[in-house]
Amino acid sequence: MSNEIIFLFQTLIGLALVLIAFRLGKTWLYGLIAVNYVLANVFVTKTIVLFGFEATGGNVLYGAIFLSTDILSEYYGKAAARKGVFIGLGATLFYLIMSQFMIAYTASPNDWGASAGMDAIFGFAPGIVLASLIAYLISQLHDVWAFELWKKKFSGKMLWLRNNLSTASSQLIDSMTFAILAFAVFPRLFLDPDNVLPMTVVWQIVLTTYVLKLIVAFIDTPFIYFSQKFGPKHELK
Repeated sequence: MSNEIIFLFQTLIGLALVLIAFRLGKTWLYGLIAVNYVLANVFVTKTIVLFGFEATGGNVLYGAIFLSTDILSEYYGKAAARKGVFIGLGATLFYLIMSQFMIAYTASPNDWGASAGMDAIFGFAPGIVLASLIAYLISQLHDVWAFELWKKKFSGKMLWLRNNLSTASSQLIDSMTFAILAFAVFPRLFLDPDNVLPMTVVWQIVLTTYVLKLIVAFIDTPFIYFSQKFGPKHELK
């Protein structure tokens, strides 16, 4: 099975799970945001080729997070969406702290190889980790703000346009912030020359990751309309 077909199925399933979580209630959406962001930081360690582009494995999960916060904004308000953003940030900080303790342990002689795998996955350069957290926080808070802005501009109508305008602009902010900080700024600050990339390469990373995130954003448009039928009746009256 090709990477592109797997990507399509993963996207559809990931977005469908957002609707299922929404059906169960706001708390489930918060939990899904936390899980998706933790997993995105794990999956980003695998490099794949999609549609001829070099990519990482976290793009679908980021798309699911944006859909989750847009649903929270639409049905519960701006404050609920912002709360979801900070829950995702808190869960990821907890994961990052605990993972550093795990790789600090000396493995048993009987370890079957899991230790080396954990070292590779959890042993991110500090600049990349910090760039990921900053990009997440800025882009997600912008998405919440932009969604609310367009909601007021269109008087609660044109849901598909509001969703795509807020997500597309926020995904661009996310891609640019992460790539520039992770591969141009922080490696110099942390004296990590191995991760300093030429700006032409940095902009290529921005372009390719943004295109893939846009694909997920466009696919999620029907899902935000499906959310009108999936809302938890016990919470939305």
